[in-house]
Amino acid sequence: MVVTGGYYSIRMGARIPDCEESTKGYTEPCDLQESAEETHPSFVKSSYQGSPPMQRIAVLMLALVSTFVSAVQAQDRATFTVGTATAVRGRTATGVLEVPKGVDTSTSIPVAVVHGARPGPVLALVAGAHGTEYTSIIALEKLIGTLNPSEISGTVIIVPLVNIQSFERKVPHVNPVDGISMNRMYPGKHGGTQTERVSYLITKQVVDQCDHLIDLHGGDLDEDLRPYSYWTKTGNETQDRISREMVLAFGLDHIIISADRPKDPAASRYLENTATTRGKPSITVEAGHAGTVETDELQALMNGCLNVMRYLKMLPGTVTPISHPVWIERVATVASEQTGIFYPLVRRGTYVEQGMKIGYVTDYVGKTIYEATSPAAGVVLYICAVPSMKKGDTIANVGVVANPESVK
Repeated sequence: MVVTGGYYSIRMGARIPDCEESTKGYTEPCDLQESAEETHPSFVKSSYQGSPPMQRIAVLMLALVSTFVSAVQAQDRATFTVGTATAVRGRTATGVLEVPKGVDTSTSIPVAVVHGARPGPVLALVAGAHGTEYTSIIALEKLIGTLNPSEISGTVIIVPLVNIQSFERKVPHVNPVDGISMNRMYPGKHGGTQTERVSYLITKQVVDQCDHLIDLHGGDLDEDLRPYSYWTKTGNETQDRISREMVLAFGLDHIIISADRPKDPAASRYLENTATTRGKPSITVEAGHAGTVETDELQALMNGCLNVMRYLKMLPGTVTPISHPVWIERVATVASEQTGIFYPLVRRGTYVEQGMKIGYVTDYVGKTIYEATSPAAGVVLYICAVPSMKKGDTIANVGVVANPESVK
């Protein structure tokens, strides 16, 4: 596995201490004693304790050099395999993640591996957990043909469509095979339903092999959504700094601060959070609305991925991060209290005040039976895009704007 601090060298079996490689190409200070002890336990424990100062320094330096060599060897993999796709250095390979039959049917998930001409980080790009969020799916499908491995330092794993059955049957929100959202069951279960087995395989084949991950989403068939990103705050200063810089490099101008995601890697729930709880700076992004694929939203997702690659020094070029984005401190959901026909009164991206009427529901003969109002002042991140409405369904999500001083 390509490693950049806090990750593991699979080839040599040596843990690299929690140092982060910066975008300027240098490494922040590490605890050398911890590095030596964890990298070569038997050698250091016998040589370090009770030794003269110069000898101890020599032992530590030797261990540090060995750790560095181990990291370089791990990065410089001649081939990179995900599922049935094996790419040699400087090539792109495509294949599938084969999910075997279990309590329900089997499935095959498309995957591409772009193995750059030079060593570097491993970035995973995943879309289509909800198979009718079309813009994100098309963005990654097009990115596979756009990326030139001869220009890349590192490796890109691309999974453009996780939820094949949702895509083919035009079913929003869930996997129609088991009725479960495919972004709610991570890290998955080997012997579970199809969604659980897919989540398990993606955790093992994609998350465990990457250093960073971008989970791409968008407005589903019934969601009129404006573009935004998620930035997860973990409390780890270095990891949070890198993921913050990633989300700014991606470039969407509204960013939700996620501070309430599960902390347990064994119950991570969401794909991005599965990478995040394993110490891998990662983000979630959303663009596209109501089953459409529009050029500006498609380009926003494709260009955002390329900008993050430039930030990670996987591609040449400079990055101009989004300046003064709108930070969202929480999301307030408006749910319908009645079943009937929904009529929106605002559009995606509208700024609303608390108590403002944003839509209403009628019965099937035109009588108004519910009026939806905003529970807080903020921006409409998405609003229901179709007339069909059941009691308990989401009418809108309103993003409450954070104090800019709180996110510096």
